[in-house]
Amino acid sequence: MPRAIIDAAQFALAGKILQLLQEHSVEAIEYADFDTSQKRSGTDFLVLSQDRAETLAKDGGLIEAAKAIGARSVLVINENATEYSITTELGGKIAIVALGNQITDEYAALFIVALLHGTGRAIVRNSNVVRLFDMAARVAQADVSVFINGPTGSGKEVMAKYIHARSTRSAGEFVAINCAAIPENMLEAMLFGHTKGAFTGAATANVGLIRAADGGTLLLDEISEMSMTLQAKLLRAIQEMAVTPLGGNRQIDVDIRVLATSNRNMQQECSAGRFREDLFYRLNVFPVATMPLSERPDDILPIAQEFLVRHVRDVTDVAYLAPCAIRALEAYDWPGNIRELENVIQRALVLKSGPCITEDAIMIDQFSTQFSYPQAAMGQAVAAPHKT
Repeated sequence: MPRAIIDAAQFALAGKILQLLQEHSVEAIEYADFDTSQKRSGTDFLVLSQDRAETLAKDGGLIEAAKAIGARSVLVINENATEYSITTELGGKIAIVALGNQITDEYAALFIVALLHGTGRAIVRNSNVVRLFDMAARVAQADVSVFINGPTGSGKEVMAKYIHARSTRSAGEFVAINCAAIPENMLEAMLFGHTKGAFTGAATANVGLIRAADGGTLLLDEISEMSMTLQAKLLRAIQEMAVTPLGGNRQIDVDIRVLATSNRNMQQECSAGRFREDLFYRLNVFPVATMPLSERPDDILPIAQEFLVRHVRDVTDVAYLAPCAIRALEAYDWPGNIRELENVIQRALVLKSGPCITEDAIMIDQFSTQFSYPQAAMGQAVAAPHKT
């Protein structure tokens, strides 16, 4: 079933929206290409212009048109509005987006696609990142272990979920554990499971996360923080595809794909004796490296817009970024990467006045290597000066 069917009649942005969705591996088609035999399968969204919706109203109604193609929701785009707004009708089944003349066509297309695609990933524009995701999609089909390396907050877990979603194991569980956040003795029990009475407090048996991921994918996040003792046990489990629960006396076979991440230089970790070289090479069958946000400034706007959609409860609350706010975001070097950008967008949603986020709502931490903002009253966070 296509995610969106786009009626291109009287709709200037239709072609760009369709292109962005398809480039993002989202199934979308134009209404002219919609085969009547597909009507039963339907679509999540029927997308059309305000002018087209008004024309359909004269010819039997928008609701009837949506029912005819099996659309669950309708997104109506008013390209000729002077002011921005989003309103809904029929309990949210129909959303009307008035773009307003403050929004450029390029940003408008990106904005609409962020409302539509539903993948949880931003519409990346950096060519290197696009190639990285293309490569990851091919790797996903190979069912080999993947080691994802990159700076903190650069999207390593997003990449892991992307690989799982496009693998032959996508119907199975995606189980993630942060190896840096759990004490060693607890981490071992969580990974391998335990029998009842295996240790004080083990009132019941637990299968463990490795067995919980059976048939799916296990993500070992920040695995470089794992102790050498536990690394040895993990290596054996991965080699044999079997685990022995704490307190147990027999191995239990598992069928999992292992993904691992780290923000450290793993060659240096192995040379320093802090990480087992044999385990690293077992995990590093295919290496993937995520990029810091400072090296992909063209992705700042689409990622920010994705967060603007993600962090509101209702579509009518989705805000847009004024040009001055976009300039402030793109001028910063983002040492905290995507995670820091998400924090800034969440602050902007708190500080904004109305549906437009201006530069005075962009509050950035004072960790940039490029800028030295004046100290503000609120700790180390400051708002960029507003420009009119």
